[in-house]
Amino acid sequence: MQAKGILETALYVDDLDAAKAFYRDVLGLTLHAEMEGRHVFFRCGERMFLLFDPQTTIAPNDSFPAHGATGPGHVAFELEPESIDAWRERLAQAGVSIEKELEWPNGGFSVYFRDPAGNSVELATRQVWGL
Repeated sequence: MQAKGILETALYVDDLDAAKAFYRDVLGLTLHAEMEGRHVFFRCGERMFLLFDPQTTIAPNDSFPAHGATGPGHVAFELEPESIDAWRERLAQAGVSIEKELEWPNGGFSVYFRDPAGNSVELATRQVWGL
C-alpha cells in the first residue's frame, strides 16, 4: 500500500492578513476558508494549502492532535516552464525579491523567494523531480 499523494500542506505565519494577501494576490491561490486569528485555507489545483498562526496549533485540543512548527518552513508550487518569465514579472510587480534561481541538471527550474513570514517559497517545474 502507498499514499496516493499530498492532500494538504501547511506553513505557519505570524501575520495571517499579510500571508493571505500574499498567497491570494501574488500567487493567485483561491481562498477556501478562514478563521480570524487562527488559519487561512487556500485551494491550489486539486489540493489544499493551509496557513496557521503557530500559537493556535501547538497545543492539542478536543478536535486535533498537537502539531505546529517554529521558524521558517518551505513550500514549492508547480509552474509551467513557459510561464517562468511571466512569474518573474509578476513577482517584480508585487515587490517580491527573487532570492535565487536554479537550473537543475535534469532540466528542472526553480525560483525561490520569501513570503511575509520569512518562509521559503519555491516555484518549480515538474522536471525538478523528474515528473
